[in-house]
Amino acid sequence: MPISTSKEKCSTLRLFFIPSKSHCQLFSAKPSPTAQHLNESPEPQLRHRNGTCSQESRSNFEGPPISDTIFRDSRKLGSYRRGDSTFYSLIEYHAKYGDFRSLEMVLEQMKRDKRAFLEKNFILIFRACGKANLPLKAIELFDRMVDEFQCKQTVKSFNSVLNVIIQQGLYRHALEFYDYVVKKQKNISPNVLTFNLMIKALCKSGWVSRAVDLFREMPILKCDPDVFTYCTLMDGLCKDNRIEDAVALLDEMQIEGCSPTPATFNVLINGLCKKGDLARAAKLLDNMGLKGCTPNEVTYNTLIHGLCLKGKLDKAVSLLSRMLSNKLIPNDVTYGTIISGLVKQGRAVDGVHVLMAMEERGYRANEYSYSVLISGLFREGKSEDALKLWGKMIEKGCEPNTVVYSALIDGLCRDGKPYEAEEFLFQMINVGYKANAFTYSSLIRGFFQVGKSDKAILLWKEMSEKDCKDNEVCYSVLIHGLCKDGKLKDALMIWKHVLAKGLTPDTVAYSSMIHGLCNAGSIEQGLHLFNEMLCKAYNSRPDAITFNILINALCRQNRISHAIDLLNSMLDLGCNPDSVTCKIFLKTLKEKVDPPQDGREFLDELVLRLYKQQRIVGASKIIEVMLQSFLHPKVSTWEKVVREICKPKKILAVINKCWVELFF
Repeated sequence: MPISTSKEKCSTLRLFFIPSKSHCQLFSAKPSPTAQHLNESPEPQLRHRNGTCSQESRSNFEGPPISDTIFRDSRKLGSYRRGDSTFYSLIEYHAKYGDFRSLEMVLEQMKRDKRAFLEKNFILIFRACGKANLPLKAIELFDRMVDEFQCKQTVKSFNSVLNVIIQQGLYRHALEFYDYVVKKQKNISPNVLTFNLMIKALCKSGWVSRAVDLFREMPILKCDPDVFTYCTLMDGLCKDNRIEDAVALLDEMQIEGCSPTPATFNVLINGLCKKGDLARAAKLLDNMGLKGCTPNEVTYNTLIHGLCLKGKLDKAVSLLSRMLSNKLIPNDVTYGTIISGLVKQGRAVDGVHVLMAMEERGYRANEYSYSVLISGLFREGKSEDALKLWGKMIEKGCEPNTVVYSALIDGLCRDGKPYEAEEFLFQMINVGYKANAFTYSSLIRGFFQVGKSDKAILLWKEMSEKDCKDNEVCYSVLIHGLCKDGKLKDALMIWKHVLAKGLTPDTVAYSSMIHGLCNAGSIEQGLHLFNEMLCKAYNSRPDAITFNILINALCRQNRISHAIDLLNSMLDLGCNPDSVTCKIFLKTLKEKVDPPQDGREFLDELVLRLYKQQRIVGASKIIEVMLQSFLHPKVSTWEKVVREICKPKKILAVINKCWVELFF
């Protein structure tokens, strides 16, 4: 739809500003052609945006830098003549505070005085529209520039409006605006900034291939890409899982004479880390110096995070030392990532050492790091160390929050000290922190573990009375505890309550109910619940524990063929049998079969099935059970599994590790 140049149509594009108490809404009696074209889209955020007049933010000022009354009284003042700089100052001031009504008054006054409108005046208003979330109004004012204000549009004002649209996340509308102005009006030639904005919009919209095509058009239009162009496109390619293309752009930009910056390398290192290609990411870090770039904090933080996610903690700590030697400051995320990674590997003590080193250098650890370490120490059975760390945290003035309190409460409950944990719950509430579902779940589990099921139920009721939102985990803890305590009826009541609330029981809850039903002799109901778990509970898949419960129950009733069918289902679902599964069948074959069998052939065949499916870890665990039971596998079976496990690279890695431990 072309833009009309007639005076009649131009008059319909005028913007009016109507104040209403605390808000001023900018609208047109008839939308401009460009705005009308974009407004065909059903996106509500482009059609229903209100600008807020920031009158409150102006309360500290007596008035604008040049009062509007001077305009009205200029004849009386005699010597004063308002000039273009005066109008610009007023536009700058009103735009700063989003006062669109005053802006309209200034524009009308300039028209009456037949003042020349400069493009920089409108750019200020476009920026104000962006801050007030009014992209459509920026487009309408852009259309008015030529016909109503006789101000020539250039690529500067075009880029300003384009940026406003993109800042609002309206990428598709940015593309439409670009096509309409550049391809249909053909009076504005895009520059590097235009292409950078458009490539960003295309990448954000998921149209990376179109972004590449636009990038290739730049030289044709005699516009050379800059470092921001390359960075934006590289980021889009990485997010589109096109890492190779992104890395290839690095060489291309250097051939074209565009020097990469640390931000360029950071984009590629981040993409490679997310892909898991840490070797190439580390190589890029080493090559940065050769390219004249010095790695910054973002570079190291990104690579350290990737190493921690892959469990390469030693390399992450080494990189942290290198970072410090280069006088770069790690942030909380860097330390938190390393500490979390060490705890996941069962190295909470090493995590404490990192935290201490961090604080010795003057960095204050946050609550997240303390909560991860306290939880990790308790899980490793180091409850005294966890309590000492808690004490040090208090001494250093780090106030614990709900997360840290919950970690301590959970740890004490796992250590068999629920009453001590309850004391910390009272302390937590007294200092103003609200317990959440995790806090109560930990306490409920703790009291079940020490045989205080009545106390656990009371806590659950207390949780409901305090309007603490429960979840599937909380109900899972309740059901597991009640079933373990032999209170199947109470567990069934809780189960019905879960279903009535529209929640899906998790794997632990299903396994606990199946276990309770089987212990009560209701195996058929247990099997029915198992089938329901397979068919309906998509987020709760049976694990080895679930299968072992049913297999054991069936074997105790001499339903061995049914148990074997269940074992086949277990294999088909990709769940590996564990040592418990093997021991159940060994006991059954020895005691329930006539004549008794030692189970050697049964387990040998199971190993071969797993081997054929390339489930080597599962096969090796069954061989381990066989050796512990003095049941030697067949030579051919042994050879196949051992040959798969003992690949040359793995053997060399183990040998090298042994040498390091012996001599270093």
